Amino acid sequence: MVNAVFPGTFDPVTNGHIDMASRAAKLFGHLVVAVYDTPPKKLMFTTRERVEMFKRSLERLPGVEVRPYSGLTVNFATQIGASVIVRGLRIGADFEYEREMALMNQKIGPDIEVVCLISSQDNQYVSSSRVKEIAMLGGDISAFVPRHVADSIGSRLKNRPQSSAE
Repeated sequence: MVNAVFPGTFDPVTNGHIDMASRAAKLFGHLVVAVYDTPPKKLMFTTRERVEMFKRSLERLPGVEVRPYSGLTVNFATQIGASVIVRGLRIGADFEYEREMALMNQKIGPDIEVVCLISSQDNQYVSSSRVKEIAMLGGDISAFVPRHVADSIGSRLKNRPQSSAE
């Protein structure tokens, strides 16, 4: 049985992330969705919140667990006994980034394979950054995220301090 890890920031989890996790779960014996704890970007949600949102999104999917992690993904994969890192490719620009990361990971963890899945056509342009931007501008994000995630984003935005420019 091959175990895999699907790492990411998932701030917030989108329908594209859920699609990737669902498809990867069909390919591997066990899938760990790994929520990166300390990304070098400004986050809307805490690690605990991101883990809980993804858990809720996948609660009916067998063979999948959602866990936080920090440090190198290849080290985390080794720690949990995963031999595959799953990554998603949406648009052409993703390929170059993922290729470079895969080559670095191969050098650091030669026993870990990287498998890239092409996102479904409906999710080609869905990204967490775009979802947050649309929500901040008052747009409808219901087509891009589960209802509980849209509600969490709406609540977070409603409770944030307003700047004088807004």
